[in-house]
Amino acid sequence: MNDRIQESFDRQGFLATIGAKLELVEPGRVIIRMPFSPTISQQHGFAHAGSIATIVDTAGGYAALTLMPEDKAVLTGEFKVNLLAPAIGTHFDAEGVVLRAGKRVHVVEGKVYAINGESRKLIAVMLATMMVIDGDTGLKS
Repeated sequence: MNDRIQESFDRQGFLATIGAKLELVEPGRVIIRMPFSPTISQQHGFAHAGSIATIVDTAGGYAALTLMPEDKAVLTGEFKVNLLAPAIGTHFDAEGVVLRAGKRVHVVEGKVYAINGESRKLIAVMLATMMVIDGDTGLKS
């Protein structure tokens, strides 16, 4: 596991709140897993779209960060998520993959799968722009 990514991930309180964990970190690719729980549900009992968007945006951002120099950081510029099916599963895997790594902007795609036992269903897709910013933002936890 990439220490830089893990340390940054661990500073995100919201990800801890929703139970998200890093599953895989490799150059240009990150997978984040989030278990289902009533605390992330919406009124119909599915996982809330906000929690799905959070994990796929985060996976894409960290995938981009894996390809950035050590003195740089990542910040989401924009993203679009298409929800394909209700988020029903015991857990959800969000995969972010870099499509293009540029000097100032990285373009990433993301996919979220709902997992139920051996079943794995694609429930969301994302396209995002990640900005390359100076690593020292002045915001320290």
